[in-house]
Amino acid sequence: MAKIGDIDVGEFPLLLAPMEDVSDPPFRALCKEQGADVVYTEFISSEGLIRDAAKSVMKLDIYEKERPVGIQIFGANLESMLESVEIVEKSGPDIIDINFGCPVKKVVSKGAGAGILKDIDLMVSLTEAMVKHTKLPVTVKTRLGWDHDSIKIVEVAERLQDVGCKAISIHGRTRAQMYKGEADWKPIAEVKNNPRMHIPVFGNGDVDSPEKAAKMRDEFGLDGAMIGRASIGYPWFFREVKHYFETGKHLAPPTMGERLDAARRHLQMAIDWKGDRLGVFETRRHYTNYFKGIPHFKEHRMKMVTSDEAVDVFKAFDEAEKEFGDFQFS
Repeated sequence: MAKIGDIDVGEFPLLLAPMEDVSDPPFRALCKEQGADVVYTEFISSEGLIRDAAKSVMKLDIYEKERPVGIQIFGANLESMLESVEIVEKSGPDIIDINFGCPVKKVVSKGAGAGILKDIDLMVSLTEAMVKHTKLPVTVKTRLGWDHDSIKIVEVAERLQDVGCKAISIHGRTRAQMYKGEADWKPIAEVKNNPRMHIPVFGNGDVDSPEKAAKMRDEFGLDGAMIGRASIGYPWFFREVKHYFETGKHLAPPTMGERLDAARRHLQMAIDWKGDRLGVFETRRHYTNYFKGIPHFKEHRMKMVTSDEAVDVFKAFDEAEKEFGDFQFS
């Protein structure tokens, strides 16, 4: 059984990765219902928090039904990170996660996210200071290294553990790779197989089928899988992996009724949480996967992703139900 500090997260837990404009409360709720063991917020700027920026503060919203839930923050300035920890604590998360892996240029250029992989000493000292500044378990999400020539993840993970990090999630790519090529899980397994490591080591990157999740568990021996892109517009991925673990067989895909119900609930929860305009806009990215595999569905999907008014999106759902309500997914 894996534990993050004193939090029991089960045997080979499935974690919903923190994703900007994706892992918000509505989507986290759907993933939790479908079997996600731990969920994380979108990553939050420490500088935004201490400036009381509305978008950053809004991301602190968490709900009891999500637990255990982690709030992820990023930054490279020690004082700002420590001050943001105090702000985060007031939201009552179970875990504080530090983002040392985001490869996006606007984050990296400030020395944050994956940018800190150029300065491992700072990465370790910042983690140590945050561990000492809170009673909550502090975890880290990172990448293999800055580029292929600077991969020292076994040493880095051990150093982070030694300063009090309670779990580490590792994406199997370098920052230089961004999201290109295949994720390499071998270095992550080397971290896990380091005899000095005793904290959970979670794998991330390219876990897009139940078989790959099983491979990460059985062949690479990791403690859990962090799921990112495979879950976007498809919260059922978590239940499908768990069914495969239990039976060795694939679960039947969700019906059209289940997909429409989830899409409607997702949109309504998003509107309730962030208002009509943002609610409509930020759920659009999910509709391709919600309704993937339906022939001649393009007209309905275009209405869903181009309509600016919620009433029109709900109407598009109704029209899709009338025409495709009996569609059988294989």
